[in-house]
Amino acid sequence: MAFMIAQRAFLKLYLIKMVEERRRYGYQMLEDLKAEFKTHGYLPPQSEIYRALHELVQEGVLYRTKKLKGNDPSVDFQEIVLYHFTNDGKEKAELYRKQVKTDLDRCLGILHKAERDNFG
Repeated sequence: MAFMIAQRAFLKLYLIKMVEERRRYGYQMLEDLKAEFKTHGYLPPQSEIYRALHELVQEGVLYRTKKLKGNDPSVDFQEIVLYHFTNDGKEKAELYRKQVKTDLDRCLGILHKAERDNFG
């Protein structure tokens, strides 16, 4: 058993949430996560975001589609990758959440004990 929750597990939890909220574009998710956690001193690495998304695809939770970034194909040539739930992806995501919740509860217990024992 790991000491604390793995970074990738933590990121996958948030990526699942973002796909549920229809924030499906990888770079957008990266920027949103950076903004959300900046005040906590955490800037998720781009490589970890994309590895986590890749794992969610491999695990059958998400699938990818590509589309042009803009609305005019004659001008906008940049493709973006969007992430969506597979047919049973929401169920798989919920199971994953339950597993991560168990790890988070254990980690919080360790952190709260350390705080009580050392800072009153």
